[in-house]
This record gives sequence, structure tokens and C-alpha cells, in this order.
Amino acid sequence: MATSRKLLSVLAGCALALLAPAAASAQSPNNDPPAPVAYASVSELNSILAQVRDVAHSIDGDLAKTRVDKWKADAATKRDAQGNVESIRRNVQTALPEILTQLNNAPEDLAASFKLYRNLDALFDVFGPVAESAGAFGSKDEYQNLSNDLNALQSARHALGERMQNLAASKESELARLRNQIKTLQAATPPAPPKKVIVDDTEPPKKPAKKKATKPVAPPAPANPQSAPPAK
Repeated sequence: MATSRKLLSVLAGCALALLAPAAASAQSPNNDPPAPVAYASVSELNSILAQVRDVAHSIDGDLAKTRVDKWKADAATKRDAQGNVESIRRNVQTALPEILTQLNNAPEDLAASFKLYRNLDALFDVFGPVAESAGAFGSKDEYQNLSNDLNALQSARHALGERMQNLAASKESELARLRNQIKTLQAATPPAPPKKVIVDDTEPPKKPAKKKATKPVAPPAPANPQSAPPAK
């Protein structure tokens, strides 16, 4: 029975760990090391991360060669496009590499995966109009290069989205299995006998109160007798 209870405690702890959100913050040095990740999962992630790094490098290089100032567009259009170009390059040079490192250190962390997906999604939303503007106002080579980068970015985002969906389904299946095991152990383990609590509600006999001795009251002094009349 002790073994069953110990296993029940372990399974409950695993279930709580799966239910808790996976934070992207670093773990304390005193924490236990994370469980090993399957080789297939790591291999799949490495392929996606390599794809993202390649497209980020290509986007940065092609935007560096894009001459927005030479576009056949008005000043406002050029200013907006140039601002987007600078924003995209800052992202792929600084923010994106940090996110990739976080996910590489925690391959099956859903929070880190979603952080990368959200960043790729934001890049796609900003980079798309830049590529379209290059097609409308820039050179043919600029548009072709940026269009290829946009398609590669979309492919990487799609691959990451499919991985996240499969990973979430796997975690949910594992959580359901642990819940079923906990229920089975709870049903098989007899409840601990209730503790007996003895309450002594008998009161000790009260001692009779001692009566105070009363002092005798002295009788009142007799009144002075009247003087007898003198004898005749």
C-alpha cells in the first residue's frame, strides 16, 4: 500500500508539471534537470531552426541591397518602406537569434515555441508589404529576391505551426494518460483508517466550599436599673 501511495504521489506531481505553463525564464541551479527529449523531436526542431536562420540571413542581406531611395514612389511611401526595412533588419539581427537560442535550449517548451511563431508571424506581416512595394516601385531583381524570402519565411512559419500543433496534442495525450493512472491508483488504494480522537469530557468532582466560621455575637449590655427609692 505504501508503494502504491508513493507512485500516486509521483504521478500527481507529473500531472501538475504538465498543467503548469512552461515559462521561458531560466531554471534555478538547484532544480532537477529536465527530462530527455526524443531524438526525432530534436531533429525536427533543428531542421526548422536551421530553416529560420537561413531565411533570416537571406532577408537581412537582400534588404541591405534594396535601394528604397531609388524607388519610383512618393516620399511618404519611401519613408514608410524604409522604416519597415530597418525594423525587419533589427529583428532578424537581434531579437530573432535570442528567441532561437531559447527554443534550442528547451526543444519542447510550448511557450518558447509560440514566442518564435509569434515573431515569425509579425515579420511576415511587415515584410509582405515591403516585398509588394518592391514589385510596384523597385527593380525586378529586388522584387524577385524579396518574394523568394517571403515564401521561405512562410514555409518556416508553417512548419513551426505544425510542430506546435503536434506537440500540444502529444502533451494532452500524455496528461490524459497520467490522469487515468491517478484515478486507477486512487480507486485501488484503500483510504487510510480514520484517527481515533478520545475526548475526556468528565469533570472532576467539585470540592465543597468551606463555610466561614461565624463569630458569636455578644449579647447587648443590660440597661442600668433605676435607683430604688429610699426606705422610709
